[in-house]
Amino acid sequence: MTFATHMEAALAEARTAGRRDEVPVGAVVVSPRGAVIAAAGNRTRELNDPTAHAEMLAIRAACAALGVERLVDHDLYVTLEPCPMCAAAISAARIRRLYYGAADPKSGGVAQGARVFSHPQCHHRPEVYDGIAAEEAEALLRGFFRYKRSEG
Repeated sequence: MTFATHMEAALAEARTAGRRDEVPVGAVVVSPRGAVIAAAGNRTRELNDPTAHAEMLAIRAACAALGVERLVDHDLYVTLEPCPMCAAAISAARIRRLYYGAADPKSGGVAQGARVFSHPQCHHRPEVYDGIAAEEAEALLRGFFRYKRSEG
């Protein structure tokens, strides 16, 4: 079986989020057959919702599209290491595999910080693969924050 990444779709969502003046993070949920079920970028500012992270929106959209509360056997691609809130949602949704790009030393919840999947209270632990297209994801974030600092 050949590995086919869907990170480019997540990166496209991140670029679109950045153009909306959102932190450029994108996510896609992929079916067991490899079809993109849902895609989203951050919308926290647009929706005035601190939970409107790309991962949360993509998981919600996928569940709604499929009429289910759990995404068993589905994969999630996200451009930035999920925060603890998103990691908990990934666990609750029973995502099979998590693929992410850039590490997030400040706010990450998977390999950094809270390490949600390592806790005994975590009911489901997805397979985790990091560093997928990390350089491009990091460049998007650096460029966004460089631009934001120059605005002020």
